[in-house]
Amino acid sequence: MSFDTSTGTRGARQPTGAILRWVNRLVARRIRKTGTTMGFNALVLTTVGRKSGAERTTPVGWFPGPDGTWLIVASAAGAAANPAWYHNIAAHPDRIRIEVDGRKIPVTARQLRGTERDQAWKQITAAAPRFAGYQDKTDRQLPIIHLTPSTGA
Repeated sequence: MSFDTSTGTRGARQPTGAILRWVNRLVARRIRKTGTTMGFNALVLTTVGRKSGAERTTPVGWFPGPDGTWLIVASAAGAAANPAWYHNIAAHPDRIRIEVDGRKIPVTARQLRGTERDQAWKQITAAAPRFAGYQDKTDRQLPIIHLTPSTGA
């Protein structure tokens, strides 16, 4: 499955740099302790950088998928560009893991499309209306990624 959502032409400003990395570390620490952030379930996503080849960890909100799987949204808070982790997943789809409920789980990622995406979007925006606001800020369709445990996990 391809990860090919293009960059939009408008959107919110996406934070970058040392301050963002520091905040992400603090939020990831909180998620590891509590499993939540900003009022909803969260996990720590680990990908491999598409350019650097280095492991990258990112705190991400998640929503329940079918059969105990996870749905995450590449919202970047409504930025015109997809978040870096989206591109990292596309570059290294076989090297993704999540930390959730005190466990490290290797996962496989698939971008949802069509009716399946529409149904997931309704579920997500009902649970966390802020995501509808993120979509309003940008003209790109926010990708929804379905994470399932990798075979043998």
